[in-house]
Amino acid sequence: MTTPDNSIESNNPVTPVPEKVAAKPRKRAAPKVVSDPGQNPKPKPSPKPRAKSTRKPSKKKASKLPVVSIKHRLMWNSLEVLGFSIAAVSAIMVLLGYSAKVFSGTSFLTSLLPFAVGILALIIATAGFLIGWWTLRKWLKSKYLFLPAILSVSLSLVIGWFSIQDQFALARGHFRTLLGGKQEAGRATLAHQVYAAYRRYDQEQLQKILKRAEIYNSAIIEAAEQFEIDPNLLQGVAATESSFLPRDSADGGKGLFQITQVPKEVIERAGKKLEEHQLSLQNPRHNAFLAAATLKYYLEQMNGDLFLGLLAYNIGPANGGLRFIMQQYGASDFFTIQPYLQQLPRDYPIRVLSYSLAFRLWQKDGVLLAYEEGKNAQHIQRIGIPGLLMDF
Repeated sequence: MTTPDNSIESNNPVTPVPEKVAAKPRKRAAPKVVSDPGQNPKPKPSPKPRAKSTRKPSKKKASKLPVVSIKHRLMWNSLEVLGFSIAAVSAIMVLLGYSAKVFSGTSFLTSLLPFAVGILALIIATAGFLIGWWTLRKWLKSKYLFLPAILSVSLSLVIGWFSIQDQFALARGHFRTLLGGKQEAGRATLAHQVYAAYRRYDQEQLQKILKRAEIYNSAIIEAAEQFEIDPNLLQGVAATESSFLPRDSADGGKGLFQITQVPKEVIERAGKKLEEHQLSLQNPRHNAFLAAATLKYYLEQMNGDLFLGLLAYNIGPANGGLRFIMQQYGASDFFTIQPYLQQLPRDYPIRVLSYSLAFRLWQKDGVLLAYEEGKNAQHIQRIGIPGLLMDF
């Protein structure tokens, strides 16, 4: 029996073992936790997604602030423009009025040329002021939005207040004459005739008329309001017609306003306002309504010309009335008709308006100022004649 020799090669070849290469360590997977079927472990809470808001964004709130801001800007800018407009208009009226007074005349070298140069200087000064204001305005707005408007309004109040003072009345009158031309010159002439008539009145006699008028004033004011007439104007008519002593006159006039012939249309208007069909001229209230309706009728007929309307009221419908007389002679205004009224009271409108002025002064000041004393003339002119454009 032979013993196997270990040196003898085996019939099975031996595979050589390669050298071990260091392998990269693998990351161990986290061990899976196998839950016990008998337990219900709480799962890890996952972050809840934020719920989308169903509230729609308010468009009103988003746009409210800009709208308010725009409104505020518009408001302050409007106040600024308004303030400058008032200040500029007031200053221009006074400056041009003084220029018209100083350079009045027709000479080219002493009147027309200096006035034109003055206008040019005023334009240049205005442009310079606007440039300066624009610079100041930017600085003011950088501080507060409302500062330019406040300063502008304050400036307009100061200039406006100074421009309406009595010492500037003459300048305003010259400015109006400058623009009104022939028509305004005629109005100014008639106005001074009224002032002169008031100046000649006896103060004591005027006081008596004012005292007698007190018991009729309520009826006169009511009638004036119904027919949209200045009450002082209607009081002036009564003072001229009857001196507030109602009576029948020799020429047929009756009552407070000495009414004679009244157009049928006027009677219908007065009756409609009074809501009565039978009117009595002896009734002061009826008399006042008939007078107001008559004056309104003639003012409409004369296209609002106060002097012609008063003259037509005095003439009445006799001889075709004033309108027929004016057409007959080709007259167009109070000045051109006067030469043809030699036998008619051409001064009737002047007397009515001078009495009206006395009532206006008594109502405003509580006294009848003497026209020639101190600065009374300027003050009376500023108050103005009832029915005419007041001095501004």
